[in-house]
Amino acid sequence: MRMFERRLTSPWRRSAVAALAGALPVLTFPAPSLWWFAYVALVPWLLLVRSAPTGRRAAYDGWCGGFGYLVAVHHWLLPSLHVFIFLIGALLGLLWMPWGWLVRRYLGGTPSPGRCAVALLVLPSGWLLVELVRSWQGLGGPWGILGAGQWQVAPALRLASVGGVWLLSFLVVAVNVAAAVLIAVRGARMPAVATVVATAAATTAAWAWAPRPQIDGRTRIAVVQPGVVAGRDSAELRFDREERLTRRLVGQDVDLVVWGESSVGYDLAGRPDLSRRIAALSRATGADVLVNVDARRSDRPGIYKSSVLIGPNGPTGDRYDKMRLVPFGEYIPARSVLGWATSVGKAAGEDRRRGTEQVVMNVGHGLRIGPLICFETAFPDMSRHLAEDGADVLLGQSSTSTFQHSWAPEQHASLAALRAAETGRPMVHATLTGVSAVYGPGGQRLGPWLGTGADTARVYDVPLAHGTTLYVRYGDWPVHTALLVLAALCAGEGVRALRTRRGGPEPLVPPARTAHGSPARPGH
Repeated sequence: MRMFERRLTSPWRRSAVAALAGALPVLTFPAPSLWWFAYVALVPWLLLVRSAPTGRRAAYDGWCGGFGYLVAVHHWLLPSLHVFIFLIGALLGLLWMPWGWLVRRYLGGTPSPGRCAVALLVLPSGWLLVELVRSWQGLGGPWGILGAGQWQVAPALRLASVGGVWLLSFLVVAVNVAAAVLIAVRGARMPAVATVVATAAATTAAWAWAPRPQIDGRTRIAVVQPGVVAGRDSAELRFDREERLTRRLVGQDVDLVVWGESSVGYDLAGRPDLSRRIAALSRATGADVLVNVDARRSDRPGIYKSSVLIGPNGPTGDRYDKMRLVPFGEYIPARSVLGWATSVGKAAGEDRRRGTEQVVMNVGHGLRIGPLICFETAFPDMSRHLAEDGADVLLGQSSTSTFQHSWAPEQHASLAALRAAETGRPMVHATLTGVSAVYGPGGQRLGPWLGTGADTARVYDVPLAHGTTLYVRYGDWPVHTALLVLAALCAGEGVRALRTRRGGPEPLVPPARTAHGSPARPGH
């Protein structure tokens, strides 16, 4: 370890190593999906930061690691954003600077067991605060939250029903800190072992005692995935293919048919012929059809992305307009300043308009659905609110065709497992070009994924469950707890600094001496 630290005397070399160390957690997300690696993925970064010679250098190590983390988990955006991905990584990486300082503050040098015990609470709380801030929609949203890498682990999904993906992130960071303490701090291994044991106990307790979704019904939902459609009239060609695939569902006793994001490229009010064709499909299949319109509306100015429900008699009147838009992809923040981005990457030429409220739709057969559009499936609070409003099934309509040959489709599909587990509601993730997926109320995968090479219509037998998970009931309590921990930390540091300032320097008292004139030893 000391030899390694000596080799990192160059600031540039150290920064590069920090960026590489920060990028390691990307291997826990799809496509690699090395979920087990999450519990040690932060250890190299932690060990590097704790060895920083100063608090300032530790903050820089945090910044560089955060840059590496963000660029790695968003690397598939490179063809669209070009240089912007590095600029965004550098700006948002600044959020990890205080976290880097905290790592050195509590793990640097030869920390006492008490300081290590505090670190096992403070450092995961600091990480959660970083994730909370960067999860704001205007900063890119909660894509790549560390705990999301546990989407396929049954015990982790049970924990998600208790505290959402935030609780998973907290525990993953805590285990990483414990591993770093076990490796680097010989005299403080007891708190580290206790943390690992406590994490195992918490997982076991959640598995045994957390409320489980009680299956109380079933529904049959069909996903229509048309695949890649190219050509000058791609919107018309895609609609024709979706229509043809939907007709294959006739006689299969489905309750709902779901098309992906931007499955209809025209305003239905201006193209009543398309509404009539979809209504005919509804009559033929005996099911309502949920389409997604990406077009300029005739009843109000601007372009909207909207989930529209169409029944046998045409549009039912249920419509949801996308509320949270993708920065640069669907709008450009501060367009008057950053509008030149359209000439560099595939940024939005015109800003989409936002919806104002979430909607729960009533489908035939007594089914209530809560639609989300693409980017929105990454936000735990949106699916939680739909569950609170009475949705029986969560529906995500998405399109990742721009990133067809990257890790993005698999990463996006995996998020639906977490939303299902958090809310205790099944979730359907329907896309244009894959990956489409369906998950049960506990986050378990139902049937195979529809990969990026598939163009098909598939029916899923979806179990329904009701009741309220602890996450739906209490919300983002792990984040609130982390904020309290950090507030208590700041208050304690403030009181300590105030006492030091009031007390002044300690007086220089000469050591006591024995009768023979020699300094007294302890015990004399």
